Amino acid sequence: MSHHDHAYDHAYDQADEHPNRAHDHPHSGESPGVLARLFGAHSHSRAPAALDAALSTERGIWALKVSLLGLLATAAFQVVVVALSGSVALLADTIHNFSDALTALPLWLAFTLAKRARNRRYTYGYGRAEDLAGALIVIMIAFSAVVVFVESIDRIANPLPLANLGWVAAAAVIGFIGNELVALFRIRVGREIGSAALVADGLHSRADGFTSLGVLAGAIGVALGFPVADALVGLVIGAAIVVIAWGAAREIGYRLMDATDPALCDLIEHTARGAPGVLDVHSVAVRWVGHRQRAELHVDVDGRISTIDSHAIAEAVRHALFHALPALVDITVHVDPIGIHDGDAHTATQHHASASH
Repeated sequence: MSHHDHAYDHAYDQADEHPNRAHDHPHSGESPGVLARLFGAHSHSRAPAALDAALSTERGIWALKVSLLGLLATAAFQVVVVALSGSVALLADTIHNFSDALTALPLWLAFTLAKRARNRRYTYGYGRAEDLAGALIVIMIAFSAVVVFVESIDRIANPLPLANLGWVAAAAVIGFIGNELVALFRIRVGREIGSAALVADGLHSRADGFTSLGVLAGAIGVALGFPVADALVGLVIGAAIVVIAWGAAREIGYRLMDATDPALCDLIEHTARGAPGVLDVHSVAVRWVGHRQRAELHVDVDGRISTIDSHAIAEAVRHALFHALPALVDITVHVDPIGIHDGDAHTATQHHASASH
């Protein structure tokens, strides 16, 4: 017997589908400050965004809006200093900051698509658009590395004097602060809602911050009498971007290939075995679709009980799993009766199952 959520069309109404989510994480009447809400440590305030699909999507969009404005402001200040100083390292950092800001746009589109209801063509909804946006982010990061390498090599071949080194240093410090604040914000919200793409974008911002410190090192080198230091730092920044692109590609690749943490399967098995009436658990499968999880598993039950009782066991398993996995939006539980005519019902499909594995 296979059981699934026939009310999926209402899955975004998490308070109705999972009433426990309304009482597990009570909130105090206190309102935290702006900085605490943006960059503070995880607390009970993360529960609604993590547990409610619609709220998590809105929070992701909000995070993108805030971080986009922050990075654009940082990059705009650096553009002015690049024009005044001619620093290729700062130019490289500025280009990277602009590309990082623009990665918010495909993610914004993906989060917007995720709000659309599933249909007969997209039967699992539009959550996968978020992972595709993550792939596009990786491409944009790699492209920015190419631009940085070209500019740095050209400056080594055709050196130009730097001016306004004090402004270059100031722009580098501003770049580090701006990127690190955006990184903290994106990573916090990304982990809060389970978005690999948003976390990867936050790590990208963090690396941008450290490359800004590299620009500072280049300016210091020029001031100390090493004019080529600026261009050399540009090459180092380009190499750092390549490393970032590889790490982001790996994480997004995991999502696109439906990879998951094996500990998550262990948690599902352990939780399901704890439900009354479950004799054993097997054939667990779980995947991320955007920032939501879907799963399926088989549970063994006493074959002598009624269909109604076995259905109740399946619902108890589902209920326990919705508690244990906050990002879980749907779970299919297949019930295998054990003890009477054990295995007879599976004879017709056994060769299909073995072929698929």
